[in-house]
Amino acid sequence: MRQAPKDTAASIRKVSRRGVILGGVQLAFAGALGLRMQHLQVDQADEFRLLAEENRINIRLIPPTRGQIFDRNGVTLAANEPSYRITMVREDAGNVDDVIARLSTLVELDEDELNRALAEMQRSAPFLPVTVAERVTWQDISRVAVNAPALPGVTPEVGLSRVYPRRGDFAHAVGYVGPVSERDLARYETPDPVLRIPRFQIGKVGIEARFEEDLRGRAGAKRVEVNAVGRVMRELDRREGTPGADMQLTVDSKLQSYIQARLGEESASVVVMDVTNGDLLGIASSPSYDPNKFVRGISVADFGELRDNDHRPLASKTVQDAYPPGSTFKMITALAAMDAGLVAPDETVWCPGHMEVGGRRFHCWKRAGHGHMNLEQSLRQSCDVYYYDLALKVGIDRIAETARRFGLGQAYNIGMSAVTTGLIPNKEWKRAERDADWRIGDTVNASIGQGYVLSSPIQLAVMTARLATGTAIQPRLVRSVAGLERPVLGNESLGLNENHLRQIRRAMYSVSNNRRGTAYGSRIIEDAYRMAGKTGTSQVRNITPAERARGVTRNEDLPWNRRDHALFVNYAPYQNPKIAVSVIVEHGGGGSRAAAPIGRDVTLQALYGEDPPLEAYPAKDRERIRAQQARLQQVLQANDVDGRSRA
Repeated sequence: MRQAPKDTAASIRKVSRRGVILGGVQLAFAGALGLRMQHLQVDQADEFRLLAEENRINIRLIPPTRGQIFDRNGVTLAANEPSYRITMVREDAGNVDDVIARLSTLVELDEDELNRALAEMQRSAPFLPVTVAERVTWQDISRVAVNAPALPGVTPEVGLSRVYPRRGDFAHAVGYVGPVSERDLARYETPDPVLRIPRFQIGKVGIEARFEEDLRGRAGAKRVEVNAVGRVMRELDRREGTPGADMQLTVDSKLQSYIQARLGEESASVVVMDVTNGDLLGIASSPSYDPNKFVRGISVADFGELRDNDHRPLASKTVQDAYPPGSTFKMITALAAMDAGLVAPDETVWCPGHMEVGGRRFHCWKRAGHGHMNLEQSLRQSCDVYYYDLALKVGIDRIAETARRFGLGQAYNIGMSAVTTGLIPNKEWKRAERDADWRIGDTVNASIGQGYVLSSPIQLAVMTARLATGTAIQPRLVRSVAGLERPVLGNESLGLNENHLRQIRRAMYSVSNNRRGTAYGSRIIEDAYRMAGKTGTSQVRNITPAERARGVTRNEDLPWNRRDHALFVNYAPYQNPKIAVSVIVEHGGGGSRAAAPIGRDVTLQALYGEDPPLEAYPAKDRERIRAQQARLQQVLQANDVDGRSRA
């Protein structure tokens, strides 16, 4: 049925209105969409380009090369060596156990190291590589590379690892590095991102720890393209990091090696100090340990052996341990009295073998007594009663003040770990720390370096250097960092009466060169190198009445860990001092028997720079010294060959 023209016109008008409305809506939508696209593609183009780039490109850190450590003559003490390792990516390996089984037929895998790697795989993302074998040989790497198709996810790699060519000679001074732990990270408020690289090595003790930031350097970076799950597709560019700073120490590796060989398995320590500038030429603690074991990850058995050894090889005895200084402290008591004007060098004290103080009898080491003693005689024969008498005159506060003046009771910032302050007590200290009054008997004990007085070997070396020079010289272990020399400190005068110091030095000379001196048996015959010294014996425990009843009357009758410590300090040459030496032999008995011979041998070795001629020793000792030198040379040559092979 045909529509009337009137109806057709109305229908056309209605369709046109709908079309206009619909077209307008579509146009508005298209316009809004265009504006939105302009906003996203033009106005926010930089932001979305950055987001897209971050999704496509990752930044990976490149570990920096750690700075090396050298001795004063350029001998390497801590270096970096190529380390071949085998890594595995869990995601690519598929059946990890099956791949490990095939790998173990080609390379010998350490069980402990493998277990650590498997545990690390479970903690890490599946696409991250985990080291399953370290320090493998080139032959191992070759076998893995040849069999690569049968070892999915396994990759042979080469990197750098720390090595200590001199092994135990510098373990306590240089220290060692090891993988970063959560405890290490907790030390930093904002840890360097490089520390989060798996198995990144960080200094744990010694110089390695104290100068960690200098030695570590700054990480480099590489840009890598990754896919949606984060797997690396290709490397785009690389920026190498800044290597760590090289360091030079003041120690002489040749002298240090000699000292370690001379001490052998004794529980002992030796410090050799240049009195002109404070340089520590030798700083040895015995027995030592191989720091390379800690770099690789020490086994439970090896660590247990070190931990349970009663000679404490892990302890840095030179700076960490403090001992009663015994008679080596007597020079301090004498100088305190002389400085106060309370004693003259020719003034004598009667020694009957003991002194009654406060109702208690304080004995001299020589029970029969020394008779009349003046200053020089008292030091030469180490008469205790003479110093009991001085202490009663001068008092503990003056003694303590003089001790601190000579470097005792101070922790020296030389870069080693756990440096002790020792203890120089006085009345105020006892009230604050023990909540008790100071007693006169405490002063008597302190006068001969017993009681509460404690000193470390490095403090005794500083004391001796200051006695030799009259200056407030400070010890220095780090000579330079990144080629920049570190300053020499303490060349200013101590402000003491030079006549008093000369009298003390003359008395120390007689200790080593007078027939009645306690160190006469360990004297130096060569006139140009004669030394001035002082022996000491510090009591560990008294012999109990029950032990005396059983006939235990001598130090040698006691168990090793209850015997007295043996001490010796000296400087040489007497006329022109160059070095100061301190020696402590734990539970060694008398200082004249156990410590003084070591001090004499080390002194001559330091002055000559090599094995001294036999003519420098007393005639009675020459055959024994000849045999000792031959034996020590064999030890040193064996260690040197082994050290070179490790380097």
